Amino acid sequence: MPQIVVTIDGKTYRMACAEGEEAHLEGLAAGLDARVAELRGSFGEIGDLRMMVMAAIMVSDELDDAKTQLAEAQARVAEFEAGAARSADGRREGDERLTEHLLGISDVVERIAAKLETGRD
Repeated sequence: MPQIVVTIDGKTYRMACAEGEEAHLEGLAAGLDARVAELRGSFGEIGDLRMMVMAAIMVSDELDDAKTQLAEAQARVAEFEAGAARSADGRREGDERLTEHLLGISDVVERIAAKLETGRD
């Protein structure tokens, strides 16, 4: 199992990760480090634990917002799919009605043609 070393708020941490996940974990750590630096710039020295808790809450808030946006997008997709299905059903019904009308017209034309043929004989 690969191990990486990340730096967050000037402190290094050795972490294990799955094969191929090294760059992803390093990116996540860099993002957390940037948040901690931003908080430290805003609040100064307020303690490492408090700083990490604040950063974790910020990340959790963004994750919650992303989940909400995803749920809303999934609901919109479901509405569009339902609308497309209704539209397809409507087209099928329209096609069926058109087919019935054309068959009816065909029957009328055949009867007229039969009368014309019998009238000539």
